[in-house]
Amino acid sequence: MYFARASLILAAVANAASIPNGKRDTGLEVTLTAAEGSVADVIATVKNVGAESLNLLTLGTFLDAAPVQKLAVVDEANAPVAFTGVYRSIQYSNDLSDNYFKLLAAGESFNTTINAAAVHDLKSGTYSFSAEGAIPFAIGDSKELTDNAVTYKTNVLTMAVDGEAAKLAPKAIPEMTIAERTVLQSGCTSSNKAATTAALSSCASLARAASTAAKSGSSSKFSEYFKTTSSSVRSTVAARLSAVATQCGSITSGGTKYYCTDVYDYCESNVLAYTLPSTNEIVNCPLYYSDLPLLSSTCHAQDRATTSLHEMTHAPATYSPGTDDNAYGYSASIALSSASAVLNADSYALYANAIYVGC
Repeated sequence: MYFARASLILAAVANAASIPNGKRDTGLEVTLTAAEGSVADVIATVKNVGAESLNLLTLGTFLDAAPVQKLAVVDEANAPVAFTGVYRSIQYSNDLSDNYFKLLAAGESFNTTINAAAVHDLKSGTYSFSAEGAIPFAIGDSKELTDNAVTYKTNVLTMAVDGEAAKLAPKAIPEMTIAERTVLQSGCTSSNKAATTAALSSCASLARAASTAAKSGSSSKFSEYFKTTSSSVRSTVAARLSAVATQCGSITSGGTKYYCTDVYDYCESNVLAYTLPSTNEIVNCPLYYSDLPLLSSTCHAQDRATTSLHEMTHAPATYSPGTDDNAYGYSASIALSSASAVLNADSYALYANAIYVGC
């Protein structure tokens, strides 16, 4: 990992989890349809099929206004289409802004439009769009998040795309050269550089210990976070964590670039960091330095080391494929299927924390 003059991390709460369409005792039903006359806009109709009003967290989920990952997109060969937006990591607290919630009464529904062309490089052809994940929520008009997350799984929407029209569509993250970004930034302060260096060193230590535990540690503890004891899955998780340890272990070499200042202007209240997987860039937000300890001795708590570990898993240069944000936080992450957990950034951060603390 290269330590650039500015530093960048954004852990995404982005992809909201889903329960398969069909009414449950509690949950969301999310249906995808194509927006008529658009290049590649997808309309998501979200319905509360439970018995209680839910105040859904929008920050970092598919309801976020920022260009976070909201859909899984595959081409005609069933190959994933690379995501070119941003993954954002948020700080959970009881003082979240009202703007970060969407109140949805029992039985009610609403539509939200997702611009897939803005965050995916779409050529001419037929694509399949879907989403699956878990969204933190509060009950009624409260902003106090529960210990649970509401899950959903959409239908698979197939849609033909005109590549020329998609090419002309505005992109969420404008292309800039590294030099252009560097010129805009004054770089890390001495205190932020010291804090980042310490966090990366701790990240490497945590990732190494978690990699060893994934290979040969408690099978029940591994299954708690990744929902399987399969030897092949344990090997994959161990390999990704080992790669994270390598990236975090150097500030002068590697495939990622790390910034201390908000070069893309995606930091806002409650955002700790973000990652741009298309360029393997990680950005730390001011909150990362002001509100997080270096390491926490509390199970499933946030700190700088595990936030950096979370972000490192997003970058394909660390380990390919990079992870997504299928869920964020302990309750949402352990509700995922094994296949989703293995590609969920926070599952790695939570597991590393559990191994370190002894949860």
